[in-house]
Amino acid sequence: MQWGDGAWYDRMYNNRALVPGHAEYLDRWASDSERARSELACELDIAYGEGAGETLDVFPAQQGGGPVLVFIHGGYWRALDKSDHSFIATAFGRHNACVVVPNYTLCPAVTIPQITLQVARAVAWTWHNARRFGGDPRRIVVAGHSAGGQLAAMLLTCLWPQLDPALPRETVRSALSISGLHDLDPMMRTPFLQPTLQLTPEQVEQASPARLPAPRAGTLYSVVGGEESPEFQRQNRLIQEAWGTRRVPVCETLPGLHHFSVLDALVEPSHRLQQLALDLLRA
Repeated sequence: MQWGDGAWYDRMYNNRALVPGHAEYLDRWASDSERARSELACELDIAYGEGAGETLDVFPAQQGGGPVLVFIHGGYWRALDKSDHSFIATAFGRHNACVVVPNYTLCPAVTIPQITLQVARAVAWTWHNARRFGGDPRRIVVAGHSAGGQLAAMLLTCLWPQLDPALPRETVRSALSISGLHDLDPMMRTPFLQPTLQLTPEQVEQASPARLPAPRAGTLYSVVGGEESPEFQRQNRLIQEAWGTRRVPVCETLPGLHHFSVLDALVEPSHRLQQLALDLLRA
């Protein structure tokens, strides 16, 4: 295996191969999410667009005026579902957050730029409807894991009034990218991904946050697990190098965590990752 060949890219980006026990995490997320939907007030499968994948789940804030957390799931834009991530609402509902978990159509039915636009429409829906669920539309924070980290970062670059003239320029105040993919060029070179993603060089330029100018406003926190591959470590550093410390004041490696346990840290009250998310929600 040589640096830069297909086998090397597969080694760097195939997290399921890197974490043999990954299925236990996915199964637990699904069961914890099923429990969250049964125990928490929620409205499920609300359409935010016309596409079959354009639905979202909302877990209202306990009291009006709470911050809004939009959580975007990962799965390399080709797998997983919002229903696997309802457990996020349990952790942040305790802090009076309105939690919104959107779905999006998966590759290869759509392209990654199209997914990015879908998620932007989900946030637009959230801005219009937040008050109905106890959320303050002026306090929207987006967080995403893995592919969701790319989508979360991209939302800071969105020209919201062009998407919807009613939206303010700073519809999203801040974002949290957890093990995010900020340059999509390696995905185009990764054999186990490219047949499904079907990335083109033009799409890489369009949908790579690190290849875009830094947003004029907003804050991004970027974190990665200390046990993740060197490429994920590089992807984490890359966004701060591209956007600067003013826009990315937090760029951290969290010791002892791999690509799946890092998401567990988000819902662990004593973990720094949850504290970082709460800092953004309380700002």
